[in-house]
Amino acid sequence: MKNFQLIKALSAGSAVTSISKESSAMFIAGGTNLVDLMKKNVVAPDKLVDITALDLKKIEFLTGKTSIGALAKNSQVAEDKEIIQKHPLLALALAAGASQQIRHMATVGGNMLQRTRCPYFYNTDMPCNKRVPKSGCGAIGGSNRMHAIFGASDSCIAVHPSDMCVALAALDATVLVEGPKGKREIKFTDFHRLPGNTPEKDNTLQNKELITSIEIPNNNFTKNVHYLKVRDRSSYAFALISVAVALEISNNTITNARLAMGGVAHKPWRLNESEEFLKGKTVSETVFKQAANLAMKGARGYGDNNFKLTLGPNAITEALTIASSK
Repeated sequence: MKNFQLIKALSAGSAVTSISKESSAMFIAGGTNLVDLMKKNVVAPDKLVDITALDLKKIEFLTGKTSIGALAKNSQVAEDKEIIQKHPLLALALAAGASQQIRHMATVGGNMLQRTRCPYFYNTDMPCNKRVPKSGCGAIGGSNRMHAIFGASDSCIAVHPSDMCVALAALDATVLVEGPKGKREIKFTDFHRLPGNTPEKDNTLQNKELITSIEIPNNNFTKNVHYLKVRDRSSYAFALISVAVALEISNNTITNARLAMGGVAHKPWRLNESEEFLKGKTVSETVFKQAANLAMKGARGYGDNNFKLTLGPNAITEALTIASSK
């Protein structure tokens, strides 16, 4: 690991100012992903701006919404009694992520910014357009069992690894950021990017912007929710496929629905068409299978990950069945 300067910011404004002075400077909080990347020389910042002293750790239940500070720990959010009551889908997704030790260190903002776990991205001896633009994609034609089936490009077929982000995409969250040009809000479904021709760009943050919080609008998804994570082992493993489901059900009829998938794209994959299909339908296995098949439109395998084309609709059907039975 190369030598770097470490400074501690005491306000969001000073953090943004500090990082703006050097092109390779980066923010650091929990460091659960960034430190790994630095150890492997995937990233090599000259300066780290420690933001752990900022007042961005609060969970607040405001009129019409819930605000979660970017520095709130994953474990803090997952175990908060009001989060469990008001937004159980988020609590379930967070509890499915990483290990308890990592959840105690990882922050909400850092979780959103974590990089892909594609082995070609982490191996600096291999080609990777995300790490070195225009160097090639080793996963295309290589080992791609964990890779995307939606929204990929000839430049990149990597997936975003977060569980938390899948739930936040389903819950219509908003990201609040602050940067050199001031403050702004970003719809969560617009925050992460598909790879296109610029897979090195994971999200729509502008230069040197800092995530300050996320906001979740109040909703009625407090009962019929489920987060299904299919993985190679029962703990500390990234999803082969995950499904976030939130339903409103009245007299066995679905009145509202939210669905998103993880482990299948460069960003959390929202299933808008399936959501619309489910509204007004009677709860049944047939309806769930139809919604699941609709969700798989446009899916494409790359060899080792072809099994996801079958696993995907089965996982959606199972998640919908479990959520509806609560």
